[in-house]
Amino acid sequence: MGFKNTQTYNRTWEARQIWGAILNSSRAFGTMSRDFLNNPAKTKELVYRHFAWLTALRYAMRDSRSWETASKSYNNEYKKYYNIPERETTLEEELAKYISTDELKYILTTKNRAAQLMSLQSKTTKQLFADKEIDNYQFVEMQKAIKDFYDQQGKSERIKNFPYPRQFATINSFFIKLFCILLPFGMLKEFDKLNDGMRGFMQGNMVWLVIPFSVLISWVYTSLEQVGESTENPFEGSANDVPISQMSRTIEIDMREMLGEADLPPALQPKNNIIL
Repeated sequence: MGFKNTQTYNRTWEARQIWGAILNSSRAFGTMSRDFLNNPAKTKELVYRHFAWLTALRYAMRDSRSWETASKSYNNEYKKYYNIPERETTLEEELAKYISTDELKYILTTKNRAAQLMSLQSKTTKQLFADKEIDNYQFVEMQKAIKDFYDQQGKSERIKNFPYPRQFATINSFFIKLFCILLPFGMLKEFDKLNDGMRGFMQGNMVWLVIPFSVLISWVYTSLEQVGESTENPFEGSANDVPISQMSRTIEIDMREMLGEADLPPALQPKNNIIL
């Protein structure tokens, strides 16, 4: 159990690091788009398409997978306490805020929307270089940023699309159940020994304490098992998710401020101390 919980926590922590890197690189890309270009329209096009990429990526991360546990009965009851932004509006509605109608139609026909949006970013920077709106150094730096976004997207997809190995998860669950079943029998002899030093009502009845203590210890182990399970999939739409929606909104606010915009979207607020 300790091994499983360590490994599942590492998956969640890696996911948080990936999206932290996306946040930092996005700010750098916004600065480059603003300072390298003397064309405000193209700057806005690059920045807003980046918002579209973030949107497509977070929607892809919140797609359901058969091995995820957010829909299990013991997790379902908590869904009323928080909101999942990606389940409240469609991807098409969100993308329409950031890209042209023609681009939107094209993107919706593709399998990996985020990857194709980043491909359009590369095409745009190539055209800017061809039109001599950016020099060779600036072009290389912007391409490096695009490559970094591809790297972070790939890392995020790796966690999303490859579950915690089932053989480890299954055998851990099996041993926990076996332990809980056998635990009372292992405690009987030890509690029976306590009768020797007892007087009064409890003399001869100490073995009955096996029941509450077995329940308590079993609860501790099964709870730890569920804690590990709840951190296996950091993008599944559970209360323990990495807050990619909130981070995407933070990026959007920061980059729109770089453009000098005053009409900014509000930061996402937690509901019942939970934010996704």
